[in-house]
Amino acid sequence: MSYTLDEFAADCHATLSSDPGPGGREKVRRQLCDLLREDDFVGAHCGPDVSPGTSLLYEDDQLGFQIVAHIMGDAYDGGPHDHGASWAIYGQAVGYTDMTEWKRLDDGTTEGVADIEKAKEYRLERGDAGIFDDFKIHSISYPAGARFIRVTGVDLSTIARARFNPQDKTISVSKRENFTGA
Repeated sequence: MSYTLDEFAADCHATLSSDPGPGGREKVRRQLCDLLREDDFVGAHCGPDVSPGTSLLYEDDQLGFQIVAHIMGDAYDGGPHDHGASWAIYGQAVGYTDMTEWKRLDDGTTEGVADIEKAKEYRLERGDAGIFDDFKIHSISYPAGARFIRVTGVDLSTIARARFNPQDKTISVSKRENFTGA
């Protein structure tokens, strides 16, 4: 019996209703791994016939979390950023995504200044998923044709998020459109 998007969304709702914290998010991460091992799901939402871009697969009307498919036509090497006051779980469906986690070295008291350095690097391949909690600094890189599912705690376009420039040691915080890829 296959695991479907509707079942995953219902499981996310039940899990996050009972535990919206790190334990619940970890359970959702594991559930996303299960979903991404389902050939029917990957074929329907991340397969070769799906056009590049992003598509909202589900938005929970009570809890506000979103499930979004990211179908990447071009290669991308993004800069460090966070998702503000939201968490995100990235799950790989096709190809791979290289993930970099960053740590902040300064105390954050000087506006516009942020000194960060790489803390951890790893690769997500099909069926793998990683969590970035609120304000966790990270960057992603992937080849053309990569496809992943991202579950976020809220619609990211509604909250301020930070972008970091490690060379200039700067930070800018603003609301912006949800990630649409390269």
